[in-house]
Amino acid sequence: MKPKLYPLQFHPILKERIWGGEKLKTVLNKPIVSKITGESWELSTVEGDVSTVANGVLDGKSLMELIDETPNEILGTEVYKRFGKQFPLLFKYLDAREDLSIQVHPNDKLAKERHNSFGKTEMWYVLQADTDARIIVGFKEDSSKEEYLEHLHNNTLVSILDDVKAKVGDVFFLETGTVHAIGAGLVVAEIQQTSDITYRLYDFDRVDAQGNKRELHVDLALDAINYNKVDTQKKYETKDNTSNVVVDCPYFTTTFIPLKEKINVTKSGATFTVYMCIEGSFEIEYDGFKQGYKKGDTVLVPAEINAFILDGNASILEIYIS
Repeated sequence: MKPKLYPLQFHPILKERIWGGEKLKTVLNKPIVSKITGESWELSTVEGDVSTVANGVLDGKSLMELIDETPNEILGTEVYKRFGKQFPLLFKYLDAREDLSIQVHPNDKLAKERHNSFGKTEMWYVLQADTDARIIVGFKEDSSKEEYLEHLHNNTLVSILDDVKAKVGDVFFLETGTVHAIGAGLVVAEIQQTSDITYRLYDFDRVDAQGNKRELHVDLALDAINYNKVDTQKKYETKDNTSNVVVDCPYFTTTFIPLKEKINVTKSGATFTVYMCIEGSFEIEYDGFKQGYKKGDTVLVPAEINAFILDGNASILEIYIS
């Protein structure tokens, strides 16, 4: 018998990182115990890191189990048709106490050939930013493989990369091939294809507690990099009680909802919907179900739930596949 579905929350999967800190606790109230926690994976089916339900009668059930039992109902008819029983997106919060490594992600073709994986198109929403925090994103001007390698070998790579000051509410959309790094002093929400494939180009010569440098992937990255200047920052409207489109790409659509009052939401059943609460609090009401969410919470609304109410005072990211 198929389980009765409802809006689902999941236990965060917490990741220590050499560049991590404690803001996932102080800013987003995550249950971290380490002083170098860099990531909270909110919703994942990456092998070895599959999310488990944290609310309701399905508590403890893995997302993969639920998709296996109810693929159309969870994923949606169109998503299931396109991806089968794969959950195509990965949702995270990141805390960069230090700069992340300068890195790049391969496209679908390269990732499939080399790793039997999706590529990694992603976006960042800035939740908290220290004064003068910035991201590194793409090249200042169109470059080339030869120029890139020359600067990499001379330890001057940063000099040809663009950096952008980041503030709360900024959104950056990174297509595969974009060289990038989240800078120190930022907390971001990250929405990406389901992939854990990263090619690390430069790590600021850091060492871990044992004195070891992290592995670089210079050769793998050469054919993955887009050497042209790119425009990654997204401008978007902020009309109250409306789904304002922020990113609309083949892999996901993200809208920004400044929720000020009760709104009715209707869906077609073609895709699941995910809500990330980035400020304030709100409730979802559905067929006798009512649950509240606060800043830092992430909730998956199964595709079969096609009419529900959002109520509260919150800023929300809404994500689905169109």
